[in-house]
Amino acid sequence: MRQSYDIAIVGCGPAGLAAALLLHRDGHRVTLFERFDEPQPLGSGLMLQPSGMAVLQRMGLADDIAARGARIDALLGREENGRIALDAPYAKLGLGEAFGIGIHRAGLFSVLYQRVQEAGITILTGHEARGSTVDGGKRRLTFFDGAASEPFDLVVDASGWASRIELGDRQGLLPYGALWATVPVQPDDPHARNLLEQRYRRASQMVGVLPIGSRGPGLPDEVAFFWSLRRSDYQRWRAAPIEGWKEEVLRLWPEVDFLLDRISSHADLTFARYAHRSAHRPYRERLVRIGDAWHSASPQLGQGANMALLDAWSLAAGLREGRILQEGLRLSASWRRDHVALYQAVTAAFTPLFQSDAALWPWLRDRIVAPLSRLGPVARLQAQLMSGLFGFPLAMLGLDLPDYSAIAASMAARASSLSQSNSPCTRHTSLPSPS
Repeated sequence: MRQSYDIAIVGCGPAGLAAALLLHRDGHRVTLFERFDEPQPLGSGLMLQPSGMAVLQRMGLADDIAARGARIDALLGREENGRIALDAPYAKLGLGEAFGIGIHRAGLFSVLYQRVQEAGITILTGHEARGSTVDGGKRRLTFFDGAASEPFDLVVDASGWASRIELGDRQGLLPYGALWATVPVQPDDPHARNLLEQRYRRASQMVGVLPIGSRGPGLPDEVAFFWSLRRSDYQRWRAAPIEGWKEEVLRLWPEVDFLLDRISSHADLTFARYAHRSAHRPYRERLVRIGDAWHSASPQLGQGANMALLDAWSLAAGLREGRILQEGLRLSASWRRDHVALYQAVTAAFTPLFQSDAALWPWLRDRIVAPLSRLGPVARLQAQLMSGLFGFPLAMLGLDLPDYSAIAASMAARASSLSQSNSPCTRHTSLPSPS
């Protein structure tokens, strides 16, 4: 007989909301704890890869997500002289029609949060967890105001890489972060609507543009604009005139001037820090970590939200299969451990190629890695890495590849409705490279 547990989930990000829905559907009593007075998404755009979309499809959310996102067919990166440094089309997967979806974090959040509300799952806001204690065979959360929760059979830590629960090693902050802005775009703007584009000056400067669709009906399409920046340089950037930074960006990529015109002050950009670390053991007595609370990395491969969704699915499946709670946690972790370790290692290896001060890494990227990636087997491997499918995570979890024909149809229907109310869109071609 399937066990039913009282479960506390800390955090209303993609990991926490997805886990709440999946566990609630399995008959568990779920309570979400959120540190903000009103649950809200943090950040700008993200990429939903085939791995994450496989989970969302099984949750019945793929069409809702597709209605808010932008189809991304490839990642294209160029050096400042125009030389291609990264060209990774999803077509190289050899899986028929497959693509990524660029989406604002608010779009993903709104879909998940609405379903949580419709399910009647309890959400307790204004509760910032600082730890947990085992009490009488159960576990309680403790909060910064000195209060404690009721006892739960299981606490799920989905509070992100800065989690304070069972605080361990807080090292691992990466030297580079990124400035992010969400910028509205018009139908005749000269940007590619189906590419994640980046420009590099060695590995110390990077500017990127990611189409992220629309946050909702009647709202404009947007792109996420990002600029790589050392953490140690952030305060200096804040103190300098914004126009000086814009000139620096334009020297690297002049064609993004129309986006910079829509950024008026430092307040329009948010600085994101990144950390690379993993909890050695994601579960212990009546406590389990998922998402960035278990494993965090730089965003170079665009896997954060997708890994979180896979973790949430695995947790629910493990509790279904396990005869007792600890066995369910062990199963859940065992199904994800190899995939997590693989992507942690690959991301650690890739990050210096795109974010570092060394001269050797970008030279290797442009002279060796980029030419090799054009070879058939290597190109397919690169596409598998980008899509989140390297290491065969779906089969391990009983998931299937997303039905991209149906997802594409949903996105085409949205595009058609927009075209009836707007002027014709420009061709899906990349912004011109510098001469």
